[in-house]
Amino acid sequence: MTRASEPNTRARYHRVLLKVSGEALMGEEGYGIDPSVVARLAEEIARVAARGIQVAIVVGGGNIWRGLAASARGMDRATADYMGMLATIINALALQDALERQGVPTRVQTAIEMHQVAEPYIRRRAIRHMEKGRIVILAGGTGNPYFTTDTAAALRAVELNCDVLLMGKYRVDGVYDDDPRRNPRARKYRVISHQEALERNLRVMDQSALALCRENDLPVIVFDLLTPGNIEKAALGHEVGTLVYSGVTSYA
Repeated sequence: MTRASEPNTRARYHRVLLKVSGEALMGEEGYGIDPSVVARLAEEIARVAARGIQVAIVVGGGNIWRGLAASARGMDRATADYMGMLATIINALALQDALERQGVPTRVQTAIEMHQVAEPYIRRRAIRHMEKGRIVILAGGTGNPYFTTDTAAALRAVELNCDVLLMGKYRVDGVYDDDPRRNPRARKYRVISHQEALERNLRVMDQSALALCRENDLPVIVFDLLTPGNIEKAALGHEVGTLVYSGVTSYA
């Protein structure tokens, strides 16, 4: 497998895992799925696949249901989280449809078995799909409550031997040393180490997911999913957003 530091004639990375924020799929609708947003994301992901890059996708469900928020309002946490997993499956099917409209063969695999609409998640089968040029969308989180889709993305990226985790955020263009919405002097990092991001609690992703990336030396690129061209730039190894890895921290 081509590692992130090795040259590639067509792209820096051979196999990537893209985390798609569920909130991004609602566009300006405020809730649910905006078909135009899904179609545009599918076009860009199709361009990445056309370059010979193997692609796996983990999709969130925050546009439909946020289990943690429901739990805070009194719902049983496990029940709320399982509902969130079902929301990710709805999003995965919408994205699959959009990708196949682009002519890209796509498979949905779920951590919760749902044979009528998707395959169960099987690591070796997912790898084989990617080797055959198919995009694999991994839905249902980890299949367990109390774990976020960030953790699912980190886990699947490590399991599937991906070279990089592409964290596509909703209206967040990278990692800052403070909240830029509250502090106009907040500075954006160009690169930051996993360790510093953990120590400073910079909310790159949830702490368990980031720790898993650190332990497995998995680079993470944090970028705004809805900025046109960003997915392709990140997959090709061009500078975009913030790179989180085991190296030295520097500001943009």
